[in-house]
Amino acid sequence: MADYIYTLETRLSPDQQKAVTSVLDAAKAAEMNVYLTGGAIRDIITGFPIRDLDFTVQGNALKLQKELERAGAVIGHADEGTRSLLLTLPGGVRAEISMARSEHYEKTGKPPVIAPATIIDDLRRRDFTVNAMALSLNEGSRGLLMDPFNGVADIEAKVIRVLHNYAFLEDPSRMIRATRFTTRFHWPLEERTQARYESGKENGYIDHIRNDSIGREIEQLAYEDDAFGVLKAYEKEGWLKVLNPRWSTAKVDSAGLSALAKTRQQMNELGYLPDMAAPVLHFLTARMGDKDVADLRRAIPRKDLVEAWKDLDDNARDLAKRLMGKEAATPSRTWQLLSSARPEMVLFLAVTARQQAVSQKIKNFFTKWRQVQQKIPLPEMTELRITPQMPEYPKIANDVFMLLLDGKLRSKTETLKYLKPLSPPPPPPPPAPVKRGRAKGAVAADKGKVKAKGKDKDKDKGQVAVPTAAVTAPVAAKTEGKPGKPGAPALPSGTKPAVGAAKPPVSAKAKPEKAPLAEKPAAQPAKKAAKPAAKPKPAPKKAAARKPEPKTGEKKTGKKK
Repeated sequence: MADYIYTLETRLSPDQQKAVTSVLDAAKAAEMNVYLTGGAIRDIITGFPIRDLDFTVQGNALKLQKELERAGAVIGHADEGTRSLLLTLPGGVRAEISMARSEHYEKTGKPPVIAPATIIDDLRRRDFTVNAMALSLNEGSRGLLMDPFNGVADIEAKVIRVLHNYAFLEDPSRMIRATRFTTRFHWPLEERTQARYESGKENGYIDHIRNDSIGREIEQLAYEDDAFGVLKAYEKEGWLKVLNPRWSTAKVDSAGLSALAKTRQQMNELGYLPDMAAPVLHFLTARMGDKDVADLRRAIPRKDLVEAWKDLDDNARDLAKRLMGKEAATPSRTWQLLSSARPEMVLFLAVTARQQAVSQKIKNFFTKWRQVQQKIPLPEMTELRITPQMPEYPKIANDVFMLLLDGKLRSKTETLKYLKPLSPPPPPPPPAPVKRGRAKGAVAADKGKVKAKGKDKDKDKGQVAVPTAAVTAPVAAKTEGKPGKPGAPALPSGTKPAVGAAKPPVSAKAKPEKAPLAEKPAAQPAKKAAKPAAKPKPAPKKAAARKPEPKTGEKKTGKKK
């Protein structure tokens, strides 16, 4: 199931994908199931060009008209009988949206009796197995391929097979369609289908063809890559006289069709996708009388195609007149005029123009002036920071191209001189990276502590050695305060500490606990106060330091127990 979705997404053009989305959104809004059907599925699987998109909805397709028009679609024809729409979606995508229906033929040559039906019933009413397939676009079944008549197998076998024995009898236009498919695909008719086809020709089924079917077959000629080859096959089988009694291959401008195909190929390589339908019909009927051409136009159901065919000559003359006037006085103005014109108008005028100046300007538009674009110094523009990211870039690049076309910039030096003032200022330097860590206050406090440490070390290095008593004096000063604790007053020699007092240290050699760094600067005044002492106090005896504290209840005496 996923393979068909992948194939669908890769085979459709961007405009066709947008068209599918538009139809799907309109069907969702109307709460209808929608399927991609018919020739679109056939062409997706075979790899042939996808000419148009056929959609089938379970509901009245005419209810989608307003929603699609808001999305930019142009309605070519609305059929109340079959409840179907012929439309052109943005990007020139042709499409048909029809109601899922069943058809019952009561008599040959009469319109069928139509009734709403399921998607399988809709596939059952179709002409050939290769056209009787549907791909679901609905949530929950998206990508599900429905092929009840094994059309994929016939595509692999490259044969055309009708769905049932009475296919040509019910709708004789299917014989004309069979000829068109065998010519386009170069596929033969399946053996039994060929037998039924020959039987239909002998029994004159084609005499019962309906007028609306004739109009559809005329229209389909406009979309063929080799329309002249199909027309010759029609003439051989006798179908061309059915479409119009006075139509023949002798009335076709075959040279114009060949030139049209060659110019279209050139435009496709340059990225232009002109709509060929109206120009093709013009050359297929070039030598027919006005009355016969008018009859053909009346038979075609898609009215937007008819209008484009009618206006083709007038629009081409108008474009040629503009190319000969002041509007195209310079190469740059000519370029702008042809770039804004409809591609099919440029295509048709390139083949039919009688003025040498017009033909030369169109030729330059496709060849010579394209080479001037290569003279735009793109690497140097990048060095000048003139890049596509700039909002003004499209205008700058177009202005340079126009000046090059008109010869106002003749060299790279002149071009760079023109571009330098348009260079944007350099971007500001990036901000210095912020170091992650402790807050600024903590960092400043640590720096102060480090500096204080350094000062203490420097002072210690600069001091002269003094007697041990002088060194121990500051230590004694520190013990002023509560007894038994740092800062407590020193007891006189031979005096016992009071009962309940804290125990003195076991040994003077024991390492004192390190005070916090923040308390170190508080010791400096004590050192300074010790210097002016004339006679330092004697250090306490070691025996007194080791003397154990008297137990509770003992008398406070100086003698041992």
